[in-house]
Amino acid sequence: MDIEIIAVGGYDEVGRNMTAVRCGKEIVIFDMGLRLDQVMIHEDAELENMHSLDLIKIGAIPDDTMMNSVEGTVKAIVCSHGHLDHIGAIPKLAHRYNAPIIAAPYATELIRQQISGEQKFGVNNKLFALKPGQRYTISQHLVLEFVRAQHSIIDTVTPVLHTPHGAIVYACDFKLDRTPVIGEPPDFARLRQIGKEGVLALIVESTYVDRPGRCPSERIARDLVRDVITSYEDDKSSLIVSTFSSHIARVKTIAECAHEIGRKPVLLGRSMEKYAVTAEQMKMVSLPQDTGIFGNRRTVDRTLRRIMKEGKGKFLPIITGHQGEPGSILTRLALGDTPYQITKGDKILFSANVIPNPMNFGQRYMVEAHLKMAGARLFPDLHVSGHAYREDHYEFVSLLNPQHIIPAHGNIRMTGSYAEFTKDLGYVLGNDVHIMSNGQRLKLN
Repeated sequence: MDIEIIAVGGYDEVGRNMTAVRCGKEIVIFDMGLRLDQVMIHEDAELENMHSLDLIKIGAIPDDTMMNSVEGTVKAIVCSHGHLDHIGAIPKLAHRYNAPIIAAPYATELIRQQISGEQKFGVNNKLFALKPGQRYTISQHLVLEFVRAQHSIIDTVTPVLHTPHGAIVYACDFKLDRTPVIGEPPDFARLRQIGKEGVLALIVESTYVDRPGRCPSERIARDLVRDVITSYEDDKSSLIVSTFSSHIARVKTIAECAHEIGRKPVLLGRSMEKYAVTAEQMKMVSLPQDTGIFGNRRTVDRTLRRIMKEGKGKFLPIITGHQGEPGSILTRLALGDTPYQITKGDKILFSANVIPNPMNFGQRYMVEAHLKMAGARLFPDLHVSGHAYREDHYEFVSLLNPQHIIPAHGNIRMTGSYAEFTKDLGYVLGNDVHIMSNGQRLKLN
């Protein structure tokens, strides 16, 4: 049985991740992601109504037309977690393959919601929720296993495809957080055991391999956020926090800190509502009892009007918009497009980093400038990453001891840095480390 790695998307950029692994005549697809900034630059783009070929043309979803030339049958579509750069293209592409979609329970529910909102295509693939530690038999020769992982969204897993020639480990995305705020640490014991059993190939994110040391635990972010919020217990001006709506552990921390200082936490925005309500309904998180969650724009504005009337000091809004996205709550607040007025002394906390692309930097600059003009005080960088740093990768590769490494989830600078990094571990570029670009195929010896 020959084994081939097919780089469909996510190898020339951060986003629209999709990798296919062909084992003989059987194919397993890992992730089908979106590249949101490519949608945002087309202001009139309505994602749910667009055809997949148009989205491929603008670089928003992976160009899977190359799969037409791959001999074999897709047996499964496997998703590592619920971020849009990993599941956002499923409503546009999955219907082309007569294969089940397998993901952890939280990601499965998010995928189900995405499919239900799709207007262009009917997606009838069966959804199968696989918990960390469980296995799924794909065929006589292929078995899928989910290994518990940590990242900036709950219920992240590291998928492992067991083949007759060894395991294929797909590690996009992860961090080695030994003290997470929600869930258990990564399953180090199982990763070590898989390494001993034999790993043919590791397909691994390269996003922050250049950052020295280890990625700080989510507990560090919890302490950063708590330190600032609890400093203003007696303050009567605004305390507003913007963070990633999918970062349920962070949202939980912020809501608990608000509760601690006697403010009512209020989650505002459609994506805030989607991720938090889904997590609560699945009993994966418990937010303070008095937490308000409002997604609909009219309801959001009604809530902001109520906060102005009853007093800013009684509430702590947790909102979208830290990237300066047009139409997000924070952008609307900054531009004066809501019933809520930003005034001198109001405090805006950014519990998120700026995702590094020129559009985000420009939009964030614009939002910050407007907030400062209104007299707001800004608190940036109350955040830790969800991605492994260099020493995390060193430990991860040492645990698995793979025969081949394929850096992914990054542009050429990132994947090139990963290849450079692996020299310290005895790997050789072109021999057992392989830099790929979208559309390329690699047969493994």
